[in-house]
Amino acid sequence: MKSFFGNVWTKRVISVLSIIYTYFVCRLGYISIFYDMHVQQRTSLCLAVTGISLLALIIMLYTRHQIITRICSFIILPAMLPVVLLYFGEWGLIIPIIVVGIVILLLSGAGEGVKTALATIILLLYIFGALGYFLFTTFFVAATKEEVIETGVSPSGTYRYRIVNTQDTSNGSTAIYVEPNTADLKYSFATFTLKNMERVVYMHRPTQDNVTVNWTSQNRQEITDHLNSISDKIEVTVTDAELEHLGYTYDNKLMLADLSASRKFAINKTASDVDPVPMDTLTDEQLDFFGIGKDADGRYYIKQPSKEVLEEMDYTAGKRVYFSDMTAKALKQYNTEHVDEATGITYFHVKKSHTIMLNTLTDEQLAYLGVSESGDVMTVSAEPHVYAEGEEVPEGVNDTEVITDKVVFRYYVAELEDYYDVNSRHFSVDLLN
Repeated sequence: MKSFFGNVWTKRVISVLSIIYTYFVCRLGYISIFYDMHVQQRTSLCLAVTGISLLALIIMLYTRHQIITRICSFIILPAMLPVVLLYFGEWGLIIPIIVVGIVILLLSGAGEGVKTALATIILLLYIFGALGYFLFTTFFVAATKEEVIETGVSPSGTYRYRIVNTQDTSNGSTAIYVEPNTADLKYSFATFTLKNMERVVYMHRPTQDNVTVNWTSQNRQEITDHLNSISDKIEVTVTDAELEHLGYTYDNKLMLADLSASRKFAINKTASDVDPVPMDTLTDEQLDFFGIGKDADGRYYIKQPSKEVLEEMDYTAGKRVYFSDMTAKALKQYNTEHVDEATGITYFHVKKSHTIMLNTLTDEQLAYLGVSESGDVMTVSAEPHVYAEGEEVPEGVNDTEVITDKVVFRYYVAELEDYYDVNSRHFSVDLLN
């Protein structure tokens, strides 16, 4: 048995277990950046993490001279930096892993010079990381006092909300936040919720009393009819692939944007008309004024492309340049040629629109765009805050508005506009709050 555990190949095989522990430490670092942690059983969490960390430490000490374990010993402490900063105070989770990281770094089989250099670098990372985080949270995070009045979940269980009264220098506010209820990472001892998923669906200044949230269920067609009755100018933003599926070509969505007053007059528009102008609405004579032609099949092209545009397209003189074939750089070059260099006035730009009118979409097309057959709709009722006798009324507060069954959230809009893209991860300073 002694010869078995003393065999170098046994140690090399067992050292692979160090990778598993290091992976979960790195995974925890990733989670700490994008998720908030809510611990349900602190004692159980501490015991579980301590037990796993102790076992990992024994394995790593046994294989400390193996290259895999050496590499892992260099990774654990840096990977724990975001956990220490963002989950500060969760010592039952942090301390066992930090102890493992320190011990294995100091006792690994790496040379003393390497360990000293790495330990110094890691120490500086922690010092400057903590200092930067402290300065950010001190000077750039607004000092407000929040009181959660109510929390709840929508009837379908897809969304959850919270009503928050905030006390600040602007006489306070009442807000309702909605976030997805299906993106949590749930474990035995803790739950992790995605950061930056909350969306303010209702905000009122100053604070209000008797705020009541009501949920109803509506189907897709009902909401479509209601929105179209409110306005026939509601736009929906879609991707290139969705445009193609809905039957639009590249040229169908080409627009003349940022038109100067003189260019608007040339196409019988007034200076106050809102652009962009769809090319499909222009006559051949109007297109010719902008130096643009149109084929019989509906494709738009540049009548006299510049030398620079041809070079960007790697075309020879005389070859027709279609907008649908142009690269991003070629289109940018074309647009820069229609700006007055002396004054900086833009004559016009050509761009592709990614919006379509809601009233042009059928129920089947809305289903393709990801709108469910039915879902949750939130309405809110609220009353002005009543100040008690003798209570000082803040200066400028004269709120008499009573809110009754105001629609503030529709699942339909959330899905259509992709409010809650739970699969995307974007770094931002908001993650540090």
